[in-house]
Amino acid sequence: MKTKYIFVTGGVLSSLGKGLAAASLGALLKARGLSVTIQKLDPYINVDPGTMNPFQHGEVFVTDDGAETDLDLGHYERYLGVPMSQKNNTTSGRIYFNVINKERRGDYLGGTVQVIPHITDEIKRTVRSLAEADNPPDVAIIEIGGTVGDIEGLPFLEAMRQLRSELGRDNCLNIHLTLVPYLRSAGEHKTKPTQHSVKELLSIGIQPDIILCRCEAPIPADVKRKIALFCNVDEDAVFSSVDVKNVYEVPLKFYDEGFDQKVAIMLRLPARNADLTAWRQLIYDFDHPGGRVIIAIVGKYVDLKEAYKSLHEALVHAGVANHVSVELRYVNSEEITADNAAGHFRDCHGILVPGGFGYRGVEGKIEAIRYARENAIPFFGICLGMQCAVIEFARHVAGLTKANSEEFDPKSPDRLIYLMTEWFDFRKQAMETRDEGSNKGGTMRLGAYPCVVAPGTRAHGAYRTANISERHRHRYEFNNAYKELLGKHGMVFSGTSPDGSLVEMVELPDHPWFLGCQFHPEFKSGPMHAHPLFREFIRAAAAQAGEDGAKS
Repeated sequence: MKTKYIFVTGGVLSSLGKGLAAASLGALLKARGLSVTIQKLDPYINVDPGTMNPFQHGEVFVTDDGAETDLDLGHYERYLGVPMSQKNNTTSGRIYFNVINKERRGDYLGGTVQVIPHITDEIKRTVRSLAEADNPPDVAIIEIGGTVGDIEGLPFLEAMRQLRSELGRDNCLNIHLTLVPYLRSAGEHKTKPTQHSVKELLSIGIQPDIILCRCEAPIPADVKRKIALFCNVDEDAVFSSVDVKNVYEVPLKFYDEGFDQKVAIMLRLPARNADLTAWRQLIYDFDHPGGRVIIAIVGKYVDLKEAYKSLHEALVHAGVANHVSVELRYVNSEEITADNAAGHFRDCHGILVPGGFGYRGVEGKIEAIRYARENAIPFFGICLGMQCAVIEFARHVAGLTKANSEEFDPKSPDRLIYLMTEWFDFRKQAMETRDEGSNKGGTMRLGAYPCVVAPGTRAHGAYRTANISERHRHRYEFNNAYKELLGKHGMVFSGTSPDGSLVEMVELPDHPWFLGCQFHPEFKSGPMHAHPLFREFIRAAAAQAGEDGAKS
Protein backbone atom coordinates (compact mmCIF):
# COMPACT_ATOMS: atom_id res chain seq x y z
CA MET A 1 0.00 0.00 0.00
CA LYS A 2 1.27 3.46 -0.84
CA THR A 3 2.21 5.49 2.25
CA LYS A 4 -0.54 7.83 3.45
CA TYR A 5 0.36 11.08 5.21
CA ILE A 6 -1.43 12.72 8.12
CA PHE A 7 -0.40 16.26 9.09
CA VAL A 8 -1.16 17.45 12.63
CA THR A 9 -1.07 21.19 13.33
CA GLY A 10 -1.97 23.19 16.43
CA GLY A 11 -3.56 26.53 17.04
CA VAL A 12 -4.36 29.15 19.70
CA LEU A 13 -1.63 28.15 22.17
CA SER A 14 1.17 25.66 22.72
CA SER A 15 1.16 22.55 24.92
CA LEU A 16 -2.30 21.47 23.79
CA GLY A 17 -1.03 17.93 23.33
CA LYS A 18 -0.30 17.52 19.62
CA GLY A 19 2.34 14.90 20.43
CA LEU A 20 -0.04 12.84 22.54
CA ALA A 21 -2.80 13.21 19.96
CA ALA A 22 -0.50 12.10 17.14
CA ALA A 23 0.84 9.19 19.20
CA SER A 24 -2.66 8.11 20.25
CA LEU A 25 -3.93 8.18 16.67
CA GLY A 26 -0.86 6.20 15.63
CA ALA A 27 -1.61 3.61 18.33
CA LEU A 28 -5.18 3.24 17.06
CA LEU A 29 -4.07 2.82 13.45
CA LYS A 30 -1.47 0.27 14.55
CA ALA A 31 -4.20 -1.57 16.46
CA ARG A 32 -6.04 -1.79 13.13
CA GLY A 33 -3.11 -3.76 11.72
CA LEU A 34 -1.36 -0.89 9.92
CA SER A 35 2.34 -0.02 10.12
CA VAL A 36 2.77 3.54 11.42
CA THR A 37 5.59 6.01 11.92
CA ILE A 38 5.52 9.58 13.26
CA GLN A 39 7.74 12.55 12.49
CA LYS A 40 8.11 15.79 14.47
CA LEU A 41 8.96 18.99 12.56
CA ASP A 42 10.14 21.66 15.00
CA PRO A 43 10.31 25.32 13.85
CA TYR A 44 13.10 26.44 16.21
CA ILE A 45 16.50 27.31 14.71
CA ASN A 46 18.55 25.00 16.94
CA VAL A 47 19.90 22.09 14.89
CA ASP A 48 18.61 19.77 17.61
CA PRO A 49 17.57 20.14 21.27
CA GLY A 50 20.85 18.66 22.52
CA THR A 51 22.27 21.93 23.86
CA MET A 52 18.98 23.50 24.97
CA ASN A 53 18.21 24.23 28.62
CA PRO A 54 15.83 21.58 30.07
CA PHE A 55 13.83 24.40 31.67
CA GLN A 56 13.04 25.71 28.19
CA HIS A 57 12.59 22.51 26.27
CA GLY A 58 12.13 19.62 28.68
CA GLU A 59 14.09 16.41 28.32
CA VAL A 60 16.18 15.43 25.31
CA PHE A 61 15.00 12.07 24.03
CA VAL A 62 17.77 9.92 22.51
CA THR A 63 17.17 7.31 19.81
CA ASP A 64 19.13 4.15 19.05
CA ASP A 65 21.03 5.86 16.24
CA GLY A 66 22.18 8.62 18.57
CA ALA A 67 19.82 11.41 17.56
CA GLU A 68 19.06 14.00 20.24
CA THR A 69 15.39 14.73 19.68
CA ASP A 70 12.25 16.35 21.00
CA LEU A 71 10.55 14.67 23.96
CA ASP A 72 7.51 13.98 21.77
CA LEU A 73 9.48 11.14 20.20
CA GLY A 74 9.26 9.47 23.60
CA HIS A 75 5.48 9.59 23.30
CA TYR A 76 5.72 8.09 19.82
CA GLU A 77 7.87 5.17 20.96
CA ARG A 78 5.81 4.48 24.07
CA TYR A 79 2.47 4.48 22.22
CA LEU A 80 3.59 2.70 19.06
CA GLY A 81 6.13 0.34 20.61
CA VAL A 82 8.53 0.90 17.69
CA PRO A 83 11.93 2.66 17.77
CA MET A 84 12.30 6.13 16.30
CA SER A 85 15.42 7.49 14.56
CA GLN A 86 16.99 10.71 13.28
CA LYS A 87 14.44 10.68 10.44
CA ASN A 88 11.64 11.16 12.95
CA ASN A 89 12.71 14.61 14.19
CA THR A 90 13.80 17.62 12.13
CA THR A 91 14.17 21.28 13.08
CA SER A 92 14.29 24.50 11.09
CA GLY A 93 17.94 24.68 12.07
CA ARG A 94 18.69 21.34 10.44
CA ILE A 95 16.66 22.22 7.34
CA TYR A 96 18.50 25.53 6.85
CA PHE A 97 21.83 23.86 7.70
CA ASN A 98 21.28 21.27 4.95
CA VAL A 99 20.24 23.91 2.40
CA ILE A 100 23.22 26.15 3.19
CA ASN A 101 25.62 23.21 2.85
CA LYS A 102 24.10 22.38 -0.53
CA GLU A 103 24.49 25.99 -1.62
CA ARG A 104 28.15 26.00 -0.55
CA ARG A 105 28.76 22.83 -2.57
CA GLY A 106 27.20 24.43 -5.62
CA ASP A 107 24.21 22.10 -5.74
CA TYR A 108 21.95 24.96 -6.80
CA LEU A 109 24.24 25.91 -9.73
CA GLY A 110 24.69 29.48 -8.58
CA GLY A 111 20.96 30.22 -8.35
CA THR A 112 19.42 32.45 -5.72
CA VAL A 113 18.52 30.33 -2.69
CA GLN A 114 15.07 31.16 -1.32
CA VAL A 115 12.57 29.90 1.21
CA ILE A 116 10.39 28.82 -1.70
CA PRO A 117 11.33 26.54 -3.35
CA HIS A 118 14.61 25.53 -1.67
CA ILE A 119 13.65 25.45 2.02
CA THR A 120 10.22 23.98 1.33
CA ASP A 121 11.74 21.40 -1.03
CA GLU A 122 14.14 20.31 1.72
CA ILE A 123 11.21 19.97 4.14
CA LYS A 124 9.27 17.92 1.61
CA ARG A 125 12.31 15.72 1.00
CA THR A 126 12.55 15.11 4.75
CA VAL A 127 8.87 14.16 4.97
CA ARG A 128 8.98 11.92 1.90
CA SER A 129 12.10 10.16 3.23
CA LEU A 130 9.84 8.28 5.66
CA ALA A 131 8.36 6.38 2.72
CA GLU A 132 11.77 5.55 1.25
CA ALA A 133 12.68 2.94 3.86
CA ASP A 134 13.09 -0.73 2.98
CA ASN A 135 9.67 -1.36 4.51
CA PRO A 136 7.75 1.91 4.05
CA PRO A 137 4.96 2.50 6.60
CA ASP A 138 1.32 2.37 5.67
CA VAL A 139 0.78 5.68 7.47
CA ALA A 140 3.18 8.52 8.30
CA ILE A 141 1.92 11.05 10.85
CA ILE A 142 3.68 14.41 10.65
CA GLU A 143 3.41 16.67 13.71
CA ILE A 144 4.30 20.31 13.06
CA GLY A 145 5.52 22.04 16.21
CA GLY A 146 4.41 25.43 17.43
CA THR A 147 1.11 27.06 16.56
CA VAL A 148 -0.39 28.34 13.33
CA GLY A 149 0.67 31.96 12.84
CA ASP A 150 4.21 31.53 14.22
CA ILE A 151 6.53 33.17 11.69
CA GLU A 152 9.18 30.46 11.98
CA GLY A 153 6.61 27.74 11.23
CA LEU A 154 5.43 29.20 7.91
CA PRO A 155 7.86 27.23 5.69
CA PHE A 156 6.63 23.96 7.22
CA LEU A 157 3.00 24.89 6.59
CA GLU A 158 3.79 25.93 3.02
CA ALA A 159 5.54 22.60 2.44
CA MET A 160 2.50 20.87 3.90
CA ARG A 161 0.24 22.77 1.49
CA GLN A 162 2.41 21.78 -1.47
CA LEU A 163 2.53 18.13 -0.42
CA ARG A 164 -1.25 17.97 -0.35
CA SER A 165 -1.31 18.96 -4.02
CA GLU A 166 1.52 16.59 -4.95
CA LEU A 167 0.30 13.55 -3.02
CA GLY A 168 -3.41 13.91 -3.75
CA ARG A 169 -6.39 14.16 -1.40
CA ASP A 170 -6.70 10.39 -0.98
CA ASN A 171 -3.11 10.18 0.32
CA CYS A 172 -2.97 13.23 2.57
CA LEU A 173 -5.05 14.36 5.56
CA ASN A 174 -4.90 17.58 7.60
CA ILE A 175 -5.83 17.46 11.29
CA HIS A 176 -5.94 20.68 13.29
CA LEU A 177 -5.82 20.59 17.10
CA THR A 178 -7.21 23.70 18.72
CA LEU A 179 -8.52 24.96 22.05
CA VAL A 180 -12.23 25.10 22.83
CA PRO A 181 -12.37 26.66 26.31
CA TYR A 182 -15.30 26.29 28.65
CA LEU A 183 -16.23 29.55 30.38
CA ARG A 184 -17.82 28.66 33.69
CA SER A 185 -19.21 32.18 34.15
CA ALA A 186 -21.10 31.89 30.86
CA GLY A 187 -21.76 28.17 31.20
CA GLU A 188 -20.74 27.34 27.64
CA HIS A 189 -17.93 26.30 25.31
CA LYS A 190 -16.42 29.08 23.23
CA THR A 191 -15.57 28.42 19.57
CA LYS A 192 -14.04 31.75 18.53
CA PRO A 193 -10.41 30.68 19.22
CA THR A 194 -10.95 27.69 16.95
CA GLN A 195 -12.58 29.79 14.24
CA HIS A 196 -9.70 32.28 14.23
CA SER A 197 -7.11 29.51 14.20
CA VAL A 198 -8.75 27.82 11.21
CA LYS A 199 -9.04 31.20 9.48
CA GLU A 200 -5.26 31.59 9.90
CA LEU A 201 -4.74 28.18 8.30
CA LEU A 202 -7.07 29.05 5.42
CA SER A 203 -5.16 32.27 4.77
CA ILE A 204 -2.10 30.20 3.80
CA GLY A 205 -4.08 27.78 1.68
CA ILE A 206 -4.70 24.89 4.09
CA GLN A 207 -8.18 23.57 4.78
CA PRO A 208 -8.28 21.17 7.75
CA ASP A 209 -10.13 17.91 7.14
CA ILE A 210 -10.58 17.10 10.82
CA ILE A 211 -10.71 19.42 13.82
CA LEU A 212 -9.64 18.03 17.17
CA CYS A 213 -10.88 20.17 20.05
CA ARG A 214 -8.87 20.23 23.28
CA CYS A 215 -11.36 20.75 26.09
CA GLU A 216 -12.06 20.07 29.75
CA ALA A 217 -15.27 18.13 29.02
CA PRO A 218 -16.78 16.56 25.87
CA ILE A 219 -18.13 19.12 23.43
CA PRO A 220 -21.93 19.03 22.95
CA ALA A 221 -23.34 18.17 19.54
CA ASP A 222 -24.63 21.70 18.92
CA VAL A 223 -21.16 23.15 19.51
CA LYS A 224 -19.65 20.59 17.12
CA ARG A 225 -22.21 21.61 14.50
CA LYS A 226 -21.25 25.25 14.97
CA ILE A 227 -17.53 24.49 14.59
CA ALA A 228 -18.21 22.39 11.49
CA LEU A 229 -20.33 25.15 9.93
CA PHE A 230 -17.88 27.99 10.53
CA CYS A 231 -14.73 25.97 9.80
CA ASN A 232 -16.03 24.23 6.67
CA VAL A 233 -15.57 20.61 7.79
CA ASP A 234 -17.94 17.66 8.04
CA GLU A 235 -19.99 17.60 11.22
CA ASP A 236 -18.68 14.12 11.99
CA ALA A 237 -15.11 15.39 11.54
CA VAL A 238 -15.13 17.44 14.77
CA PHE A 239 -13.83 15.50 17.77
CA SER A 240 -13.16 16.17 21.45
CA SER A 241 -9.73 15.76 22.98
CA VAL A 242 -10.81 15.72 26.61
CA ASP A 243 -8.60 16.19 29.67
CA VAL A 244 -7.87 12.79 31.26
CA LYS A 245 -6.27 11.77 34.54
CA ASN A 246 -4.13 9.18 32.74
CA VAL A 247 -2.56 9.98 29.36
CA TYR A 248 -2.83 6.33 28.31
CA GLU A 249 -6.60 6.71 28.25
CA VAL A 250 -6.41 9.01 25.22
CA PRO A 251 -6.40 6.26 22.55
CA LEU A 252 -9.52 4.73 24.13
CA LYS A 253 -11.25 8.11 24.30
CA PHE A 254 -10.45 8.74 20.62
CA TYR A 255 -11.70 5.27 19.71
CA ASP A 256 -14.99 5.78 21.55
CA GLU A 257 -15.60 8.94 19.48
CA GLY A 258 -14.79 7.17 16.21
CA PHE A 259 -11.72 9.29 15.49
CA ASP A 260 -9.66 6.52 13.89
CA GLN A 261 -12.68 5.34 11.89
CA LYS A 262 -13.13 8.78 10.34
CA VAL A 263 -9.42 8.95 9.50
CA ALA A 264 -9.59 5.50 7.89
CA ILE A 265 -12.59 6.50 5.78
CA MET A 266 -11.06 9.77 4.61
CA LEU A 267 -7.74 8.13 3.69
CA ARG A 268 -9.38 5.00 2.24
CA LEU A 269 -7.51 2.74 4.63
CA PRO A 270 -8.39 -0.95 4.97
CA ALA A 271 -11.58 -1.50 6.96
CA ARG A 272 -10.37 -3.33 10.07
CA ASN A 273 -11.46 -3.23 13.67
CA ALA A 274 -8.90 -2.00 16.20
CA ASP A 275 -7.84 -4.58 18.79
CA LEU A 276 -7.55 -2.55 21.99
CA THR A 277 -7.50 -5.46 24.45
CA ALA A 278 -4.01 -4.61 25.70
CA TRP A 279 -4.90 -0.91 26.14
CA ARG A 280 -8.04 -1.71 28.11
CA GLN A 281 -6.08 -4.10 30.35
CA LEU A 282 -3.46 -1.41 30.88
CA ILE A 283 -6.03 1.12 32.09
CA TYR A 284 -7.63 -1.51 34.33
CA ASP A 285 -4.24 -2.23 35.92
CA PHE A 286 -3.66 1.50 36.41
CA ASP A 287 -7.01 1.85 38.16
CA HIS A 288 -6.62 -1.21 40.43
CA PRO A 289 -3.22 -1.05 42.17
CA GLY A 290 -2.51 -3.37 45.08
CA GLY A 291 -0.37 -0.89 46.97
CA ARG A 292 1.55 2.37 46.83
CA VAL A 293 5.23 3.31 46.83
CA ILE A 294 6.86 6.72 47.24
CA ILE A 295 9.89 7.38 45.06
CA ALA A 296 12.09 10.44 45.55
CA ILE A 297 13.61 11.83 42.33
CA VAL A 298 16.65 13.87 43.33
CA GLY A 299 17.56 16.33 40.60
CA LYS A 300 18.09 19.99 39.80
CA TYR A 301 15.45 20.44 37.09
CA VAL A 302 12.58 19.52 39.40
CA ASP A 303 10.72 22.79 38.77
CA LEU A 304 9.89 21.50 35.28
CA LYS A 305 8.64 17.93 35.38
CA GLU A 306 8.95 17.66 31.57
CA ALA A 307 12.73 17.61 32.11
CA TYR A 308 12.27 14.07 33.46
CA LYS A 309 9.36 12.98 31.25
CA SER A 310 10.64 9.56 30.17
CA LEU A 311 11.88 8.89 33.70
CA HIS A 312 8.45 9.67 35.10
CA GLU A 313 6.78 7.37 32.59
CA ALA A 314 9.25 4.52 33.14
CA LEU A 315 8.54 4.56 36.88
CA VAL A 316 4.80 4.55 36.21
CA HIS A 317 5.20 1.59 33.82
CA ALA A 318 7.18 -0.29 36.47
CA GLY A 319 4.45 0.45 38.99
CA VAL A 320 1.83 -1.12 36.72
CA ALA A 321 4.08 -4.16 36.21
CA ASN A 322 4.27 -4.57 40.01
CA HIS A 323 0.59 -3.73 40.62
CA VAL A 324 1.38 -0.67 42.71
CA SER A 325 0.78 3.03 42.21
CA VAL A 326 3.92 5.15 42.18
CA GLU A 327 3.91 8.51 43.93
CA LEU A 328 6.78 10.64 42.71
CA ARG A 329 8.35 13.17 45.04
CA TYR A 330 10.68 15.59 43.27
CA VAL A 331 13.48 16.80 45.56
CA ASN A 332 15.80 19.66 44.62
CA SER A 333 19.32 18.32 45.07
CA GLU A 334 20.64 21.80 45.89
CA GLU A 335 18.63 21.73 49.11
CA ILE A 336 19.98 18.41 50.44
CA THR A 337 22.72 18.27 53.06
CA ALA A 338 24.04 15.60 55.40
CA ASP A 339 22.02 17.21 58.20
CA ASN A 340 18.63 17.30 56.48
CA ALA A 341 18.73 14.20 54.25
CA ALA A 342 16.71 12.15 56.73
CA GLY A 343 13.95 14.74 56.70
CA HIS A 344 13.71 14.58 52.91
CA PHE A 345 13.67 10.78 52.60
CA ARG A 346 12.40 9.33 55.88
CA ASP A 347 9.09 8.08 54.41
CA CYS A 348 10.39 7.29 50.90
CA HIS A 349 10.53 3.69 49.67
CA GLY A 350 13.09 4.37 46.96
CA ILE A 351 15.54 7.08 45.87
CA LEU A 352 16.41 7.74 42.24
CA VAL A 353 19.15 10.09 41.09
CA PRO A 354 18.82 10.90 37.36
CA GLY A 355 21.26 12.26 34.82
CA GLY A 356 22.34 15.87 34.39
CA PHE A 357 25.21 18.15 33.52
CA GLY A 358 27.31 20.55 35.57
CA TYR A 359 28.35 20.74 39.22
CA ARG A 360 25.27 22.52 40.59
CA GLY A 361 23.40 20.21 42.97
CA VAL A 362 25.92 17.36 42.77
CA GLU A 363 26.85 17.36 46.48
CA GLY A 364 23.17 17.08 47.36
CA LYS A 365 22.86 14.06 45.07
CA ILE A 366 25.85 12.47 46.78
CA GLU A 367 24.27 12.99 50.20
CA ALA A 368 21.01 11.45 48.97
CA ILE A 369 22.92 8.41 47.74
CA ARG A 370 24.78 8.12 51.04
CA TYR A 371 21.47 8.15 52.90
CA ALA A 372 20.07 5.42 50.63
CA ARG A 373 23.18 3.25 51.04
CA GLU A 374 23.49 3.61 54.81
CA ASN A 375 19.78 3.18 55.51
CA ALA A 376 19.13 0.28 53.10
CA ILE A 377 16.72 2.31 50.96
CA PRO A 378 16.41 0.98 47.38
CA PHE A 379 18.53 3.21 45.15
CA PHE A 380 18.73 3.64 41.38
CA GLY A 381 21.33 5.95 39.78
CA ILE A 382 21.18 6.86 36.11
CA CYS A 383 24.11 8.36 34.17
CA LEU A 384 25.32 11.18 36.46
CA GLY A 385 23.45 9.30 39.20
CA MET A 386 25.78 6.33 38.71
CA GLN A 387 28.83 8.59 38.68
CA CYS A 388 27.72 10.22 41.94
CA ALA A 389 27.17 6.75 43.46
CA VAL A 390 30.75 5.79 42.61
CA ILE A 391 32.08 9.04 44.08
CA GLU A 392 30.02 8.62 47.27
CA PHE A 393 31.23 5.04 47.72
CA ALA A 394 34.85 6.05 47.16
CA ARG A 395 34.62 8.90 49.70
CA HIS A 396 32.77 7.16 52.51
CA VAL A 397 33.67 3.48 52.09
CA ALA A 398 36.98 3.26 50.21
CA GLY A 399 38.58 6.18 52.07
CA LEU A 400 39.20 8.46 49.09
CA THR A 401 37.86 11.53 50.84
CA LYS A 402 38.63 13.90 47.94
CA ALA A 403 37.22 11.66 45.23
CA ASN A 404 35.41 13.58 42.53
CA SER A 405 34.71 13.83 38.82
CA GLU A 406 37.03 15.59 36.40
CA GLU A 407 33.92 17.46 35.26
CA PHE A 408 33.52 19.06 38.70
CA ASP A 409 37.08 19.24 40.05
CA PRO A 410 39.85 18.82 37.46
CA LYS A 411 42.47 19.16 40.25
CA SER A 412 41.11 16.39 42.46
CA PRO A 413 43.79 13.81 43.33
CA ASP A 414 41.23 11.03 42.77
CA ARG A 415 39.27 11.65 39.58
CA LEU A 416 37.05 8.57 39.51
CA ILE A 417 35.10 10.01 36.58
CA TYR A 418 37.06 11.46 33.68
CA LEU A 419 36.69 12.65 30.11
CA MET A 420 37.59 9.70 27.90
CA THR A 421 39.20 11.10 24.78
CA GLU A 422 39.21 7.87 22.76
CA TRP A 423 37.06 4.76 22.71
CA PHE A 424 35.95 2.05 20.30
CA ASP A 425 32.49 2.58 18.80
CA PHE A 426 31.00 -0.88 18.37
CA ARG A 427 28.26 0.48 16.11
CA LYS A 428 30.71 2.08 13.66
CA GLN A 429 33.46 -0.48 14.32
CA ALA A 430 35.89 2.43 14.56
CA MET A 431 37.67 4.55 17.13
CA GLU A 432 35.93 7.75 18.26
CA THR A 433 37.71 10.75 19.76
CA ARG A 434 36.72 13.91 21.65
CA ASP A 435 38.35 16.57 23.79
CA GLU A 436 37.37 19.51 26.00
CA GLY A 437 37.59 21.85 23.01
CA SER A 438 34.96 19.95 21.03
CA ASN A 439 31.60 21.55 20.33
CA LYS A 440 29.00 20.80 23.00
CA GLY A 441 26.53 19.43 20.45
CA GLY A 442 27.07 15.94 19.08
CA THR A 443 30.33 15.15 20.95
CA MET A 444 28.89 12.83 23.58
CA ARG A 445 28.60 9.06 23.58
CA LEU A 446 25.13 9.00 22.10
CA GLY A 447 22.65 6.29 21.21
CA ALA A 448 22.63 2.53 21.61
CA TYR A 449 25.78 0.72 22.73
CA PRO A 450 26.18 -2.97 23.63
CA CYS A 451 26.75 -4.06 27.20
CA VAL A 452 27.78 -7.39 28.69
CA VAL A 453 26.04 -8.21 31.99
CA ALA A 454 27.95 -10.28 34.55
CA PRO A 455 26.18 -13.49 35.64
CA GLY A 456 24.99 -13.77 39.22
CA THR A 457 24.42 -10.03 39.60
CA ARG A 458 21.25 -8.05 40.29
CA ALA A 459 21.50 -6.62 36.80
CA HIS A 460 21.60 -10.09 35.25
CA GLY A 461 18.64 -11.13 37.37
CA ALA A 462 16.69 -8.19 35.96
CA TYR A 463 17.65 -8.58 32.30
CA ARG A 464 17.89 -12.40 32.34
CA THR A 465 20.45 -12.23 29.56
CA ALA A 466 24.15 -11.47 29.26
CA ASN A 467 24.01 -9.24 26.19
CA ILE A 468 21.97 -6.05 26.12
CA SER A 469 21.87 -2.73 24.29
CA GLU A 470 21.03 0.58 25.94
CA ARG A 471 21.01 4.26 24.97
CA HIS A 472 23.63 6.72 26.21
CA ARG A 473 24.00 10.48 26.48
CA HIS A 474 27.13 11.55 28.36
CA ARG A 475 30.75 12.66 28.00
CA TYR A 476 32.44 11.37 31.15
CA GLU A 477 33.30 7.76 32.03
CA PHE A 478 34.34 5.73 35.05
CA ASN A 479 38.11 5.64 35.55
CA ASN A 480 39.16 1.98 35.45
CA ALA A 481 42.24 2.78 37.57
CA TYR A 482 39.93 2.66 40.60
CA LYS A 483 38.07 -0.51 39.67
CA GLU A 484 40.20 -2.86 41.79
CA LEU A 485 40.12 -0.66 44.90
CA LEU A 486 36.34 -0.19 44.85
CA GLY A 487 35.89 -3.87 44.10
CA LYS A 488 37.86 -4.79 47.24
CA HIS A 489 35.42 -2.73 49.30
CA GLY A 490 32.37 -4.50 47.88
CA MET A 491 31.30 -2.66 44.73
CA VAL A 492 30.42 -4.98 41.86
CA PHE A 493 30.89 -3.89 38.26
CA SER A 494 27.97 -5.77 36.78
CA GLY A 495 27.95 -4.33 33.26
CA THR A 496 30.76 -3.37 30.89
CA SER A 497 31.32 -2.72 27.20
CA PRO A 498 32.15 -5.91 25.25
CA ASP A 499 35.90 -5.18 25.44
CA GLY A 500 35.70 -4.34 29.14
CA SER A 501 37.04 -0.81 28.69
CA LEU A 502 33.86 1.03 29.73
CA VAL A 503 31.92 0.47 32.96
CA GLU A 504 28.19 0.48 32.28
CA MET A 505 26.68 -0.74 35.59
CA VAL A 506 27.70 -0.90 39.24
CA GLU A 507 25.85 -2.39 42.21
CA LEU A 508 26.16 -3.34 45.87
CA PRO A 509 25.14 -6.97 46.54
CA ASP A 510 24.58 -6.56 50.30
CA HIS A 511 21.82 -4.00 49.83
CA PRO A 512 18.06 -4.41 49.07
CA TRP A 513 18.64 -2.70 45.69
CA PHE A 514 21.56 -0.43 44.93
CA LEU A 515 22.34 -0.12 41.24
CA GLY A 516 23.74 2.56 38.98
CA CYS A 517 23.93 2.54 35.20
CA GLN A 518 25.82 4.82 32.82
CA PHE A 519 23.07 4.61 30.19
CA HIS A 520 19.47 5.89 30.15
CA PRO A 521 17.11 2.90 30.46
CA GLU A 522 14.06 5.19 30.70
CA PHE A 523 14.27 5.76 26.93
CA LYS A 524 13.39 2.12 26.28
CA SER A 525 10.46 1.71 28.63
CA GLY A 526 6.85 1.46 27.54
CA PRO A 527 3.41 0.98 29.13
CA MET A 528 3.19 -2.57 27.75
CA HIS A 529 6.82 -3.45 28.51
CA ALA A 530 8.26 -1.91 31.67
CA HIS A 531 12.05 -1.71 31.56
CA PRO A 532 13.59 -4.56 33.62
CA LEU A 533 15.77 -2.27 35.77
CA PHE A 534 12.83 -0.01 36.66
CA ARG A 535 10.65 -3.06 37.26
CA GLU A 536 13.10 -4.51 39.77
CA PHE A 537 13.73 -1.13 41.42
CA ILE A 538 10.01 -0.66 42.04
CA ARG A 539 9.72 -4.27 43.19
CA ALA A 540 12.38 -3.54 45.82
CA ALA A 541 10.61 -0.30 46.76
CA ALA A 542 7.32 -2.19 47.14
CA ALA A 543 9.05 -4.64 49.48
CA GLN A 544 10.39 -1.66 51.43
CA ALA A 545 6.87 -0.23 51.64
CA GLY A 546 5.63 -3.56 52.97
CA GLU A 547 8.31 -3.58 55.65
CA ASP A 548 7.54 0.01 56.62
CA GLY A 549 3.85 -0.85 56.84
CA ALA A 550 4.57 -3.83 59.05
CA LYS A 551 6.73 -1.68 61.34
CA SER A 552 4.06 0.99 61.69
